[in-house]
Amino acid sequence: MHYLNISFSHKNSTLEVREKLSYPDDYHVKGCLTKLNSCDAINEAILISTCNRMEVFCSCSDIAQATEYIFTTLSQRAGISIDELEGRADVYDNSSAIHHLFAVASSLDSMVIGETQIAGQLKDAFRLSYDSGFCGQKLARAMHNAFKCAAKVRNATDISSKPVSIASVAVSKLKSVLDNVSGKKALIIGAGEMSEITAKHLASSGADVYIMNRTKEKAIKLAEECSVKVLDFEELPNAVNEFEILFTATSAPKAIITDEIIKACDFDRFWFDMALPRDIDYNKGERINLYDIDDLKTIVDENKSIREDSARKAHGIIGRSTVEFFEWLDTLNIEPMIKEIYEKAFKAAREESNRVMRNGYIPKEYEAQVHKMSQQTIKRFLHDMTSKMRSVSEESKSDMVTSALQFLIKEDKTEILDKYKCEHELNRAEGKR
Repeated sequence: MHYLNISFSHKNSTLEVREKLSYPDDYHVKGCLTKLNSCDAINEAILISTCNRMEVFCSCSDIAQATEYIFTTLSQRAGISIDELEGRADVYDNSSAIHHLFAVASSLDSMVIGETQIAGQLKDAFRLSYDSGFCGQKLARAMHNAFKCAAKVRNATDISSKPVSIASVAVSKLKSVLDNVSGKKALIIGAGEMSEITAKHLASSGADVYIMNRTKEKAIKLAEECSVKVLDFEELPNAVNEFEILFTATSAPKAIITDEIIKACDFDRFWFDMALPRDIDYNKGERINLYDIDDLKTIVDENKSIREDSARKAHGIIGRSTVEFFEWLDTLNIEPMIKEIYEKAFKAAREESNRVMRNGYIPKEYEAQVHKMSQQTIKRFLHDMTSKMRSVSEESKSDMVTSALQFLIKEDKTEILDKYKCEHELNRAEGKR
């Protein structure tokens, strides 16, 4: 079994490419996962699609075959040649794949280092795949340890001490181009996490904030949480020409603001498109200052320099966590444990046989037969038990069973308990069934 990760992100792909590779909703994600899992070389798969990355993380039996199949699948859907995809993608396998996953979960690979959204996005992607049967034990082990590594990074560094996100960076950019946002009308389209962050930042700065969403109930709920106002989605054609400030962060499959509804205004407008695919398809010169995700890199680069020391420390934690993960995987191999159980049982049987012979309970000439009989008894007793151990080793609950066996057969039980305690707690916290 191998781990494989094929990654397209802000580091290697333009916004246009990421847009074509994005999966806007769970329905399309499941369709991709269904196709990926139909490949003989791929055992389990997770698809991560956010505004800054699209990644396929899988366990596979043949890295070359799985890689070729993934590129072919993505090429057919996105309409991008395989050669271009191969030229852009970062491909990680085995230890490098786990290291990359841990870095992503710890927000070290994000455009905004230390941002808090990626962990939730990873958990959502994992839950969707796991609950739908597209991944199981192998990727679950990696994902749970990724969340554990991310927690270590947060606790050991101040990388997330002042949480930031694309939304907060966008608001910072707005404040850098406008002397004062207090009293200015601002429209936010969308009712997700980025819209919530934006609304709170703008409201705290004194802006007159309105929320708009296709599902009005979601807009009302968010508006109540942020103490802002609601505007009907049907008002969009008028609103884009009335508001000086506009932020969009929807999951629409195509642009909702186009040239057809944009009219000339006698004031400057500041628009921030935080969606992928993009919400705004604008080609006119109507005094509109449009910023998309990739336009925010100046502030992002400043953020990186501020958090450089924390990032170095975090990378050290990720490196150690990667090594620990593979050491832990080695302890889950059931065959060495079965061998050790037999060896301990045979040793006990031989010692008892020798004691019986030494005390004269059985004549010396029967020594070979006594040893053979005791070993056969042990084999008969352990056969069904070890068969069940082998069968359960492929099930999702095997880690806990294995940890119990480790505790029973190892002399240093304290170390084994500590090694598995964190995994058990993580499984419980994630609601693993």
